[in-house]
Amino acid sequence: MATKKQKPLIEIVNRRATFEFEFIDVVEAGILLLGTEIKSVRAGNVNLRDAYCLFKNGELFIYSMFIAPYTYGNQFNHEERRVRKLLLKRAELRKLEKKVKEKGFTIVPHKFYINERGFAKMEIALAQGKKTYDKRDSIKQKDMKRDLDRIKKANL
Repeated sequence: MATKKQKPLIEIVNRRATFEFEFIDVVEAGILLLGTEIKSVRAGNVNLRDAYCLFKNGELFIYSMFIAPYTYGNQFNHEERRVRKLLLKRAELRKLEKKVKEKGFTIVPHKFYINERGFAKMEIALAQGKKTYDKRDSIKQKDMKRDLDRIKKANL
């Protein structure tokens, strides 16, 4: 009996990142959160739009990720856009850091979710910026897919 992998309850996707960047490699990382942050995450109050990742002393941190203050948190509530540490194995960190030092590569937060065990996870992607003609091509493909879906729906 194979068990199905269920879809996470909370899943926040940075759709702008898929438009702006071409993903080379995607890695799952844990994230270090405070108590009020995880409660706010479970309420779905997360925004990845302006978030970015940088290396500092061989460790990977995510900057400018917005987690709204927990509504029932008192004076112990967290800062909304504080720097948070991403948890990866040392070999993965070294591999990513080596790639980022190459010209044109960056690390972009792509997806934030809570897995089936209840842990907060972040999918980060080693990415390369798209040129404007690549962006136009992705818009064209998205429009064609939307038109095909409309035609299929009309025929049913």
